Amino acid sequence: MTALKQRKAELLSPEVRARIDRWTAKYPAEQKQSASMAALRIVQEVHGWLNTELMDAVADYLEMEPISVYEVATFYTMYDLKPAGRHKITVCTNVSCMLRGSGEIMTYLEKKLAVKRGQTTADGKFTLKEVECLAACAGAPMFQIGKDFHEHLTPEKIDAILASLE
Repeated sequence: MTALKQRKAELLSPEVRARIDRWTAKYPAEQKQSASMAALRIVQEVHGWLNTELMDAVADYLEMEPISVYEVATFYTMYDLKPAGRHKITVCTNVSCMLRGSGEIMTYLEKKLAVKRGQTTADGKFTLKEVECLAACAGAPMFQIGKDFHEHLTPEKIDAILASLE
């Protein structure tokens, strides 16, 4: 094994590789690259974000070209390509949310957190991101923090949600 290949293998712990293997087992052996989204999610959960070295390790492990992994990671907004805050706030700005006030919600959050979309607060607590759709149109306007959806947002509701986070 070359030094580079060894370094890539070391970036993915045995636990991470086992978790990825559970996903690759769901696909025919010759199509294990189909698990690339799950693999990127797992690696991001462990490392906090995805840098080129980690994406290369995923590509190597799934026997894919690195560009194919980069395409996935840069297309979907769920992947962070730079360090993110402890709490990632993803605000849906698709048409349903937009018509029900997501622009005002985004403006409120930018002022409250003193950041623009795509930025992280100085204390590293929050990252504010805009996303195309979170599939909760009936609850618009809404955002997601971690795995939790928060719907029918108002400034008061946002203040309570943010205050409840460590």
